[in-house]
Amino acid sequence: MTTYVALLRGINVGGAKKVPMARLRTLIEELGHTGVRTYVQSGNAVFDSTLADPEAVRRGLEEAIEAEFGFAVPCLVLDGARLRAVADACPFPAAELEGRQLHATLLSGDPDPARFADIDAGALLPEEYALGDRVIYLHTPDGLGRSKLAETVLRPSRLKGLDVTTRNWNTVLKLLEMVDG
Repeated sequence: MTTYVALLRGINVGGAKKVPMARLRTLIEELGHTGVRTYVQSGNAVFDSTLADPEAVRRGLEEAIEAEFGFAVPCLVLDGARLRAVADACPFPAAELEGRQLHATLLSGDPDPARFADIDAGALLPEEYALGDRVIYLHTPDGLGRSKLAETVLRPSRLKGLDVTTRNWNTVLKLLEMVDG
């Protein structure tokens, strides 16, 4: 059995792409996964599966969501060990920061460092970012909402060809707790 974390992108925002969490849990169970639990309405699910391929799990989930709700929802699916590795590799002092000040932008592949070469990191201080293994860490002391760093770093042209979704550190920690629980 593998414990997976599914991160749905762009649902339940401003009344668009409504995906009720109760129905999402049932849908994931109907795909044969077990122990399904969700966290908040933004599309975070943790579940166990006999499937060993996270890409197969992702494809099945995306197809089921589109068939059920009539719209496509990009999903990232990672196993619990990968989420733990993301947390462990954080280059910022996560324990000293508020959860809203630190974010993990999870990616379907590695970001191309060349796409970030033109960023003047000094001009964006005190905000900072770091590229990791299929993740971009964002330290935004005043939150993500009005962050110039996030606007610059997460520009679609920099992330072209990748599926991307961002979670604040509180959510990352809660999902890890669910994986470990």
